[in-house]
Amino acid sequence: MSRENTHKLSRRGVLKAAGGLALAGAAGGITTAVTAGSAGAAPATFTHPGMLHAYGELNRAKVRVAAGNDPWLSGWNRLIANSHAQSGWKANPQATIIRGGTGENYGILYNDIHAAYQNALRWKIAGTTAHGDTARDILNAWSATLTTVTGNADRFLAAGIYGYQFANAAELMRGYSGFDLERFKRMMLNVFYPLNNQFLTGHNDACITNYWANWDLCNMNSILAIGILCDDGAKYDQAVNYFKNGAGNGSIKHAVPFLYDSQGLAQWQESGRDQGHTMMGMGQMGAFCEMAWSQGEDLYGYDSNRFMKAAQYVAKYNLGQDVPFTTYTWGTGQNCAQQSHTVISSASRGQLRPVWDILHYHYARRRGLSVPYITAMAEKVRPEGGGGDYGSTSGGFDQLGFGTLLYAK
Repeated sequence: MSRENTHKLSRRGVLKAAGGLALAGAAGGITTAVTAGSAGAAPATFTHPGMLHAYGELNRAKVRVAAGNDPWLSGWNRLIANSHAQSGWKANPQATIIRGGTGENYGILYNDIHAAYQNALRWKIAGTTAHGDTARDILNAWSATLTTVTGNADRFLAAGIYGYQFANAAELMRGYSGFDLERFKRMMLNVFYPLNNQFLTGHNDACITNYWANWDLCNMNSILAIGILCDDGAKYDQAVNYFKNGAGNGSIKHAVPFLYDSQGLAQWQESGRDQGHTMMGMGQMGAFCEMAWSQGEDLYGYDSNRFMKAAQYVAKYNLGQDVPFTTYTWGTGQNCAQQSHTVISSASRGQLRPVWDILHYHYARRRGLSVPYITAMAEKVRPEGGGGDYGSTSGGFDQLGFGTLLYAK
């Protein structure tokens, strides 16, 4: 499928227009001259670092923290107070990770991933070698040990969520002395990608609409991140093309099934389920759009800002205000037996997750759009923390977080 060019907003054009640190960051971006493996959405040359954090964002955080400016400094203080961000963290690599069923041990993995990521951020922003060494050692320990991710159907959640998070930590450490990037790539390609691909192409042999949007989205995120990490244009294209046209609930028109254009709102696929998973969706799709943005692809604005309208809808409802709701019907199980949501769910309404600053700073600052509900939700969570700041269970580690530190403009 050809790349979407009509009314396409250039990431570099926005950075140039924004000026200041953003422009300086863009000008200093690092690229790897590797030709993408296929025509389509993938850039001819991948930008590195080029996932959740491009050079400009990292450089801005570095300069602003050093100057003691808020809100960056408040975000930084939230990071360095986290137990996972300490250079004394020791990896606990496992050969087999199980999520779902007997012998679950996946908490070991997500704690180590967030420790690697947070230590990598401390090295990138403050230049402290002790934290860089810790991040490197965690990543190397796992790439030398992990061979299998398994369990019941939840294994696909593990492969998706932890796949894209792992790849983001590795992207930050690319080029670091002693980091075995090639071995890490092999782990991502051999352990995570096959499960990601299996889910998006087969959906665990279930009805195509059986699984919630987040199941698709986390596996889309992992494939996109692996594509960027490995300079693999075919995988990048697979993920972006699924976002635009995929049959499952993670593609944009299935994740956002109903538009209320006169109100600037759109209904999210999981809104009738509960608000915790709905906000997880904001984090998952936000991450996908940001990673693509770092490679010059504007999915935030795709289909007339469809995702923005959904985020406004979710934010408005979780701020305690009313939103419209259209009955949502889907097929379940293997025989596609129909179920319906007839009202929006109030379960977990108002829950705070670190998913809003990435959206606020993109739409309100990069784009200069009015997103009052997103902005109000961001203000409630700011300064955002990360894994370890929102409880010890897996939901507290669904997002890498620290959006205030990394996206403030």
